[in-house]
Amino acid sequence: MNTTLPPHAVPGEAVDHGPKAKFRSLTLHDMDADPLSKLAEKHYGSDKKAKWDQKLVDAIVDEHLAPLYNQRQIMLLEYTQYLEKYLWPFFDATKASFQHVLSICLMVNEKARQRVSPWDTITQDDAQFAALFDRVLHLLAQPDDLDLTVQRVFLVFLIHCFQSLENAVVRTECLKLVSIGIWHHLASDTTRDNLMTEYPALRKLWNSANKKYNAADNKEQLDFYRSWISHLLIDFIDKVYQIEEQGEVSSDLVLYCERLVEFLIDLEAQLPTRRFFNTLLQDHQVVVLCQLAPVMRRKDTDVDLLKQLLESLAFYAHFEINDQTGLALSDLDMTEAHAQRLLRLQHTVFRHFRDIFPELPLSNLGAIDTRDDLLWHLEPAAEDDIARLCAHLGMRCDPVHPGLASRIDRKPFLLECLIDTYQKRPSQIHRINHTPLYPDEAALFDDALIQSQYYAGDRPLAIPKLNLQFLTLHDYLLRNYNLFRLESAYEIRQDIEDAVKRLGPRLTYPARKIEWSGWARMGLPIDAFSVSDVAQPDLGRDAPSRVIGEVTFSVSPYTKVLRDEWDSLRRHDIVFLLTIRPNDDSATPFQAGQDFRKHYGIKYIRGAEVVDVLDQNGRVLNESQLRELHPKAPRQLRLAMDPNQYMIDTGRNSHGAEDVYETFNVLVRRKPQENNFKAVLETIRDLMQSELVVPDWLQRVFLGYGDPASANYKYLPDRLNALNMRDTFLDWAHLQEALADKQLEPLPNKKAMVPPFVLTHVTDDQEPPAKKKKSKKVAVADMDVDAAPERVQVTSYKVPNMGPYPQDIPKRNAVRFTPVQVEAIHSGLNQGLTMVVGPPGTGKTDVAVQTIVNLYHNHPNQHTLIVTHSNQALNQIFEKLTALDIDPRHLVRLGHGQEELNTEISFSKFGRVSSFLERRIELLNEVDRLAKSLKVPGDHGATCETAGYFYHSHIQPRWEPFAALIATKKGLTLQKLRDAFPFALFFSNAPNPVIADDMSLDDAIDAVQGCYRHLTKMFDALEDIRPFELLRYNNDRANYLITKEAKIIAMTCTHAALKRRELVNLKFKYDNVIMEEAAQILEVETFIPLLLQEPEDGKNRLKRVILIGDHHQLPPVVKNPAFQQYGNMEQSLFTRFIRLGVPALQLDAQGRARSSLAQLYSWRYTSLGDLPNVVEEPEFKLANAGLTYDYQFVDVGPYHGHGEFEPVPYFYQNLGEAEYIVAMYQYMRLIGYPAEKISILTTYNGQRSLINDVLQKRCGWNAFFGRPAAVTTVDRYQGQQNDYILLSLVRTKTVGHLRDVRRLIVAMSRARLGLYVFGSQRLFANCYELKPVFDQLLARPTKLSLHLGETHPCEKRKATDHKHANEMDHVEAMGNVVFELSQKQLQAQRDEQAQADAEQEAAQLLAEQGDVDMDQADEEMVTDANDNDDA
Repeated sequence: MNTTLPPHAVPGEAVDHGPKAKFRSLTLHDMDADPLSKLAEKHYGSDKKAKWDQKLVDAIVDEHLAPLYNQRQIMLLEYTQYLEKYLWPFFDATKASFQHVLSICLMVNEKARQRVSPWDTITQDDAQFAALFDRVLHLLAQPDDLDLTVQRVFLVFLIHCFQSLENAVVRTECLKLVSIGIWHHLASDTTRDNLMTEYPALRKLWNSANKKYNAADNKEQLDFYRSWISHLLIDFIDKVYQIEEQGEVSSDLVLYCERLVEFLIDLEAQLPTRRFFNTLLQDHQVVVLCQLAPVMRRKDTDVDLLKQLLESLAFYAHFEINDQTGLALSDLDMTEAHAQRLLRLQHTVFRHFRDIFPELPLSNLGAIDTRDDLLWHLEPAAEDDIARLCAHLGMRCDPVHPGLASRIDRKPFLLECLIDTYQKRPSQIHRINHTPLYPDEAALFDDALIQSQYYAGDRPLAIPKLNLQFLTLHDYLLRNYNLFRLESAYEIRQDIEDAVKRLGPRLTYPARKIEWSGWARMGLPIDAFSVSDVAQPDLGRDAPSRVIGEVTFSVSPYTKVLRDEWDSLRRHDIVFLLTIRPNDDSATPFQAGQDFRKHYGIKYIRGAEVVDVLDQNGRVLNESQLRELHPKAPRQLRLAMDPNQYMIDTGRNSHGAEDVYETFNVLVRRKPQENNFKAVLETIRDLMQSELVVPDWLQRVFLGYGDPASANYKYLPDRLNALNMRDTFLDWAHLQEALADKQLEPLPNKKAMVPPFVLTHVTDDQEPPAKKKKSKKVAVADMDVDAAPERVQVTSYKVPNMGPYPQDIPKRNAVRFTPVQVEAIHSGLNQGLTMVVGPPGTGKTDVAVQTIVNLYHNHPNQHTLIVTHSNQALNQIFEKLTALDIDPRHLVRLGHGQEELNTEISFSKFGRVSSFLERRIELLNEVDRLAKSLKVPGDHGATCETAGYFYHSHIQPRWEPFAALIATKKGLTLQKLRDAFPFALFFSNAPNPVIADDMSLDDAIDAVQGCYRHLTKMFDALEDIRPFELLRYNNDRANYLITKEAKIIAMTCTHAALKRRELVNLKFKYDNVIMEEAAQILEVETFIPLLLQEPEDGKNRLKRVILIGDHHQLPPVVKNPAFQQYGNMEQSLFTRFIRLGVPALQLDAQGRARSSLAQLYSWRYTSLGDLPNVVEEPEFKLANAGLTYDYQFVDVGPYHGHGEFEPVPYFYQNLGEAEYIVAMYQYMRLIGYPAEKISILTTYNGQRSLINDVLQKRCGWNAFFGRPAAVTTVDRYQGQQNDYILLSLVRTKTVGHLRDVRRLIVAMSRARLGLYVFGSQRLFANCYELKPVFDQLLARPTKLSLHLGETHPCEKRKATDHKHANEMDHVEAMGNVVFELSQKQLQAQRDEQAQADAEQEAAQLLAEQGDVDMDQADEEMVTDANDNDDA
């Protein structure tokens, strides 16, 4: 297939339809048919106690796997739990055969390929793993005894080991291979001595290593470790030179070399492995020898990947970092280092070779820093002279592999070594600055982009990896930039292909003009395009500073819905202009395997950003004018083109190519929420060129080095000892429960302990707690169990009276936080990094909100930034914030989604500006009322300025003598206090008298002081509003609000990327970052919000970073499996920190689901219990009406002989499960369950579509059924919940992407009261990763069990009462139950309707009778009147 996957496809399962059939998922039929399944069942089946048989392992390798090592059979063995049940329990390094070691490596590699961690199984015993690792090293050290396929297996095992350095057991073994001892294999002792002279710590380390070696008994083993990497490099060079420039080449040889280069890149890309290895790599001249190898001149595409990997290796070998200190080298540092190398070269030449190279030592540095300049000076010299020069410079004079002496010319080799060392490296920043941000047709339709979607883990890729550690911040950004650019290009190509296919371009005959046989929602033909403005380049740049184009198109042929969508294009939206020239074949249907671009005639693709929407006269239209556009009026957009792309295109034009910008004929748009790639790339590019400053306390942890606990508040030198916890604790008992592990010292005594509380950490002038260097576990508290409990002094204070009105009473927290939640809040109030793991239903949002509120009050001058992945999560936080004691004027929410907030107040920046102006009017009216109450004439409430004068001239002078009076209390009584209070008349409208008769004097004084605080707050608010009065334009007011007035600013991570440049230019400042859903945000999109401000005096002002998320649930969405898996792009910063061992607090009590339901996912977490509400509240105690169990797995067999099917590729459906789930939904509705309390989930988009169809067919005829609250996929429902969940697993052949345990956790944790799972028992029961859940599900009957005759809500039956159940044998039986209930419901509806009709008819008769009576009465009244007249 030469097209991208359709939008509904699951990226991880693309391989099932890809060209690599050997990697397709195993079906139940495959497993049953393969003899290996029978062997597995016989020797270590699920119910059997395994007995070791070495011959079995040898036979499986020799007879079933070797020599091709069929991938599907390896997959089958892994599925049978070969490693867990048989290979590892019986592994003994001293007795294990070669086949046993190989089998373990095959299983580990397969698990890693499927993104399943193998380390929990094989690293529980340190010594056993070390023995396995040693066996693998010794086998690889004898390459002549192994074929290349087996060598590759062992090498891939090592690659996985070196990518898992977070595991202490694995790390210990890996680092033995890259210790300082490998420097024994440097060619010159001078190189080593020079380094040790420059870095004295290295000499100490070297001497220590030698001392340990001399004292060791196992010198042979230590020699083996020292020399292993060197021998591997030499063997690699030998194998690379076996690939000839022409002719046949072994594919196994190429595959092995690819993997080995990947291994070397991994060593270079992590500082712990790079530190000593990079020196050895350069000493062995590996990069130079590879550049001279015949493979680099080979034109066949079979080595293209190897060439690309070698380029990556060369890049990392010369990366801008000091290998010994780990410090990043700036461009200036690199220039200085390069100059020092050239000076050393000149000094050496002048001292020893001035006659041979007479001009080189006298040249300026700029004349000898390029390849051509160096060759001009060096090439004329004789080979021996160049060799002597290399020897003086401490370089090898001959290839490290002795066999290459006869295969390469010595002089070119020596020259290349000198040039590689002394030429100036091109700047990465310069290259990126000249790269277009939008992908063009060449980038989008690169074959490698398509092949990556079928990535199966069998080969490496020439893309960066986002692993645990990064060399520098520049390295971090560069890797993310490249990966994000590739992923964006893939998604853009998906959208463009979809639009072009729907437009259906073809040629007419005989005119051969372009016509469009279809229409597309996201694309349309254009009428005209022209470039209207090309500005001069900025200083120091080559490309124009801006390129503006204008495109005109018509939307008149489309429906109003589509017209509105096109009219919704706004500034900063991204569109694509296409040139399509269909050919004779374009009218025929596109077939798999065809070249998509060639078939439809796609010639050019250019991206652009919308600048303005114009009318036909070129005037800019505003929002209201856009809504009034006539349907037939042409639409016109002003677009900003990519200047770099324009420069490239004009350069081609000068060489005779056509003008691309005169050929466009199609405009394609994308969904706004998926179209932020340009802003993210632009932001990363800006960051790479700016002064990147991460807080000092965070930088080493961020890059993955040093002590992972060093950013925790307990280990920071400026820990805050006293913290005002405000309303975090509800009472003294709550505080004691929450701090049970601490020694509490109430001051002055327990009787005074009334909230709010201030906690003071008592230090005994002792050393700070020792940092745990090797602990890698997520822990609730990082403390020594034997240490004395932490001393905490507790004091209380009285909350000041803020005024006599209801709005003056502070809103208080009502959540009884658990001890871990309290520790999370406490940690968040301290400076440093706080990590909170929040399992489903554990109150992550409550913790975040309370932390924000406490920061707001404790640090009123600090600004807090809230960032989330979704608008929904952001709105949940905002709704809870508004319910607590935060002044709304200090809250602002940026970006779209504010309209979904369930509040009466608008928190958008313009909504806040409006509220400030409305509040101004209200407060100024109050000032006028105050002036009248004091009988002070004048218009004091005219402006904020006059109000300020009024306060200083009339309020303070009246209050100060009164304040002196109440301070002394001498002779003061309630009546005297009333008489003296100057503002009594103003506060006479308070709900209760300010000074009541039954008040004590102290209470009365407190009340009048509260009145003055109310006044002070009013005038302070007016002073804050004054700038909004002075500023004329709303944009200026909004910018002032964001930068000065708002204390709590909220936005999504997408908005942060979109607006970073704008926020930095506004001098936006903030001190704290709180990130919710942090495990769902891409790594780089988590990083950007940390840098939305410029450094101050070279330092980042960030004081706190609080990350809240759950790495056990689904990660960020990455559509391309290669970037997702190989590049590890789906790894969030939160997950990486967890892997690194950064201390994290796991919330340990859930309050969402029944305890029984919570057990389906609580196994994944440490000690996850229940909050009291799920035990005490009636809805959790009672059964679900009409249903025997609160959760149940329903085994759905073949329906009409079929299980899963695909009407189109990747569109997985299962009609039996769809019918069963809809019947279940109908049953629940018929017995009284509200539709909004039921959600239907599935694991595939195809099934979601089918369920909607079945719902329409089965329920559409009767409005009584309605629609469920949601019919969607598990992935889209993350972060949401409902009372009852009906879940369809769909697959019957292979487990599919549910094997990712994170998806299973999400699926199991969406229900509060009832979860009903429909699937194939035979398929899912045998999956090892799903076993903890399915063991519980299958402990109950797998036929749907009902309690007929009950109605919702259940009033008596307990949740544990499972008696008198009625089992449904199949979906048809369930259908019969639904039919009978439907008939009863219909009859009830008819009876109800008949009764209503009868009542209506009776009412009508009564009304008619009433009319007759009225007529008679009228006649009688007329008669009486006439009689009266006659009288």
